[in-house]
Amino acid sequence: MRLVFAGTPEVAVPSLRALLASAHEVVAVVTRPPARAGRGRQVADSPVARLAREAGLEVLTPARPSDPDFQARLTELAPDCCPVVAYGALVPQSALDIPRHGWVNLHFSLLPAWRGAAPVQHAIMAGDPVTGASTFRLEAGLDTGPVYGLMTETIYADDTSGTLLSRLAEAGAGLLVATLDGIADGTLEARPQSEEGVSLAPKVEVADARVDWHQPATRIDRLVRGCTPAPGAWTTLDGARLKLGPVALGPRPEAPDDALAPGELAVTKHEVRVGTTTVPVVLGDVQPPGKRPMPAADWARGARVASGTRLGENA
Repeated sequence: MRLVFAGTPEVAVPSLRALLASAHEVVAVVTRPPARAGRGRQVADSPVARLAREAGLEVLTPARPSDPDFQARLTELAPDCCPVVAYGALVPQSALDIPRHGWVNLHFSLLPAWRGAAPVQHAIMAGDPVTGASTFRLEAGLDTGPVYGLMTETIYADDTSGTLLSRLAEAGAGLLVATLDGIADGTLEARPQSEEGVSLAPKVEVADARVDWHQPATRIDRLVRGCTPAPGAWTTLDGARLKLGPVALGPRPEAPDDALAPGELAVTKHEVRVGTTTVPVVLGDVQPPGKRPMPAADWARGARVASGTRLGENA
């Protein structure tokens, strides 16, 4: 089939690579306009745009997919289908109607679970043992279109949203190609999503990533992993924000007197523990304001943080 691919971030790159290596013809890509990125905040093309230019493809960067000039050019390109992975903008019906097979989205959840912008983060934070990816036909609703295919992926105890999304991006690329193959040869038919098991995955904001030490250790562990690398879990110390990398579950105290209060630190030469409502957690890397991430024990030693100090006491 003749394809126009839509996608923006690094997670969409494996799918574009797979399509370029497939029997289908990718004639152009649609991606978000150049934006500021990196430490220097320099204006740069999206990862998808960079790969597309390397491949000699036309790159379309409309401010909005509703732009008449964009839709006119898409009509001229005459794609049979528009595969889309993490494009980052709502596609209006007028654009959805242009390709004869519509727009086929690769979404990183087992629909109808976790419809929305952050399915991988929410799956980890909810403690799901398994997630996956789905291909479905885009329609006006939020990830509500009929599903072509599914694949499953185990969520491991040490997975962050970054590591899990990386695996799903690679495996999902194969699912997307297989879906387009089935559409092209007429062997694959989309089926309506179930009305049961619907859950929503809105964008995880910075405020959502604040650790509440008055929660069980398992819930804190899942929150931190789900927010790694973005937006990044955090707590406070003396009113200053302290970013947190993944934590480990500590042992249960041998005696009641050894228990730590929620947010209370126990500092040793080799580790820093924090109290929760169940077992303590052992901090991994932390990042104080204006500094690079570092092991928690190094941070505590350099900042002279003592046992008994409380995290999260001040906003």
